[in-house]
Amino acid sequence: MVEPLPHVREIPPYVPGKPPAPRPGVTVFKLSSNENPYPPLPGVVEAAERAVAQMNRYPDMGCADLYDALAERLGFPVEQIAAATGSVALIYHLLTAYCGPGDEVVHAWRSFEAYPIAVTAAGATGVTVPVTEDGRHDLPAMRAAITERTRVLMLCTPNNPTGPALRHSEVAELVASVPEHVLVVLDEAYHEFVRMDDALDAPALLRRHPNVVLFRTLSKAYGLAGLRVGYAVAAPEVAGALRAVSLPFGVSAVAQAAAVASLAAEDELMKRVEALVAERDRVVAGIADAGWSVPEPQGNFVWFATGERTPAFVAAAEEAGLTVRPFAGEGVRVTIGEPEANDRLVALLRDL
Repeated sequence: MVEPLPHVREIPPYVPGKPPAPRPGVTVFKLSSNENPYPPLPGVVEAAERAVAQMNRYPDMGCADLYDALAERLGFPVEQIAAATGSVALIYHLLTAYCGPGDEVVHAWRSFEAYPIAVTAAGATGVTVPVTEDGRHDLPAMRAAITERTRVLMLCTPNNPTGPALRHSEVAELVASVPEHVLVVLDEAYHEFVRMDDALDAPALLRRHPNVVLFRTLSKAYGLAGLRVGYAVAAPEVAGALRAVSLPFGVSAVAQAAAVASLAAEDELMKRVEALVAERDRVVAGIADAGWSVPEPQGNFVWFATGERTPAFVAAAEEAGLTVRPFAGEGVRVTIGEPEANDRLVALLRDL
């Protein structure tokens, strides 16, 4: 039998959010995947349907309409933009383009589950830096972990699954101290939900530092999780490298059409985001009233550091009709969902 490369056997599996099991007489809610509970934005389904009618044709490999829409919205030229099947694909593309055996990638842990998978798939070495007790990146420790072998520094903000976001001043100080041979990735899948003083202005850092790379997605706030559209903004050379290693025709015609229509529905998007942020604040207040403490959530989810009690928490949530995302021995991430689901969560916490 032909064997795969040795490092392929070491790739940890990605564990997706579990779908809810139907229960007679009980409405069940999926709070395990950080999905947007709202339906597609106005005009998106119609745009997707028009694209579906032409599914016998290949999609635009150059994503011209999508790149033009992103360039207009972000204030960067098309040459600095690269799209992919979700921002997770961009992680793979970046590591494929810039890392190999002997290279190191520094990232926080616990953080986004795809990081160690993508690092191992690239044949590189992951250097993990534990988050602080309140779920934040330990930026001084991450800076100290950078060596001559480091090629990429991953910063997940807000951090998935713990929730806190990085401040602009602390990231600016870090980026200014990082060697030029290290790419600093600002992974902002949930940036639309951030409400804090000194919020990160990633585009400003990118304009000052050519080794900064910005990742964002339309899966979360924009509600296109089922179509997979993410984008990177970077120096032209970096964006070109991401496009060079990407799968040809990776972003489908339907996904491109839905993304362009979603970007055009900015006003309605922000109304929904504000409603989700208000619901998040309401849930956090309920969590505190129930006697629990959680890290400051700046995404559309909350984190419970349940440790060895994680299986019991998950079982109790299932009994309440809530499917949540466990991380064995560490904790549970719960998405902000429909108000009824959030009410059940708070009631569950009071019982526990």
